This record gives sequence, C-alpha cells and structure tokens, in this order.
Amino acid sequence: ALRLAGGRSRCEGRVELELAGTWGTVCDDSWDLADGHVVCRQLRCGRALRVRGDAAFGRGTGTILRDEVACQGHEQHLWDCPAELEHDCSHKEDAGVVCSEHQEWRLSGGQDGCAGRVEVFFHGLWNMVCDSSWYQLEPRVLCHSLGCGEPLQHPSFDHTLPGKMFYLCESPQPSLAHCRWIYNKSAPCYQSRAAGVVCS
Repeated sequence: ALRLAGGRSRCEGRVELELAGTWGTVCDDSWDLADGHVVCRQLRCGRALRVRGDAAFGRGTGTILRDEVACQGHEQHLWDCPAELEHDCSHKEDAGVVCSEHQEWRLSGGQDGCAGRVEVFFHGLWNMVCDSSWYQLEPRVLCHSLGCGEPLQHPSFDHTLPGKMFYLCESPQPSLAHCRWIYNKSAPCYQSRAAGVVCS
C-alpha cells in the first residue's frame, strides 16, 4: 500500500509505503518529478506539482524502504520503479510530494484567519468558491476543517480570481475535498458570487 502523510490533504505529504504490515518511508536521494508523478497517479491525485525532500512534511518512523528511486514516470506503482533497498539515509531525508489534486483553503480579507472570502488552492493557483450551493453544511465543513468553530455568517463577494470551485456536501465531512466538487464549469456557478464565511 501507498499513502501520503503529514500534509494538509490526502494528495500532499510524506511518501509512505507498507511492507508486511508496517509503514516505512522513502529517502529523498535522486527523488524527482518523475517519481512524484507515479505516486500521484497511483493515489488518483493527478500529477506531481512539486517534490520535496529533507522531511518537509515531518520525519516519518519505521524502516526506510526505498533509496535512489528512479521512476521513468509511466510506471503503475512506485514499487515498479528501480530503487535501492539498502540505504544510507535517516528520516531527516524523507521524500514528499504535492499532487495537482491537493486542495487547501484560506479565508482572506477578514478580521483574522477565521473570517473572509473563501479561497481554495488547486492546480497550483488560488481560486474562488461559488456561493450557489454555499448553504449550511458547506460553511460548517470549512470552519471545522480550519479549526475555526461554527459558521456565523455567509457574506458574498465579487469573483476576482481566475478559477471557480463549486462544492456540494451531503453530510458532514473532514474537509470540502471529501464533498462533491466541480472545478471551472460554468453551469453550477452561473450567476453566483464568491462565497465567504465568518466562523465563530
């Protein structure tokens, strides 16, 4: 099995592999975008935007399972890539990746980080969120995921950023990325404004 740990979504973090029931890490020696692409594709997280070394997502634990990974970029699984199984690394060299499907959120222009216009980082850009389905559950999921309590108000703003994201949550979720979402399609955002929220 394969996962990303220590990031802000399941599509960003330290690369971890499971072998015989225990999780281990990958050393950052010769870790590059081709290796990252294989990880992101295997996790259905799109493609690699950035690869990180030096335990950028924190130091892992357990065994270091791969060193000198040398993917071409087309492999189905990370363990199909040539690599050294012996290593001379420590966990301060754990490899990580940020994939294109990674989403993170911020509130901008408010009194603090818990109020303002909702912006989502996706495909390497900050984008706005359409308020056409910004009802009760969506702001609640966002406020909770930011550690900002409960939503008090839902102000609207003008669209001024290039991209538009539409979210529809049918039940409470750990983040908006776990709800249904559509990126840059005009229909769900037709006549919408940019969503905002003031959390408690």
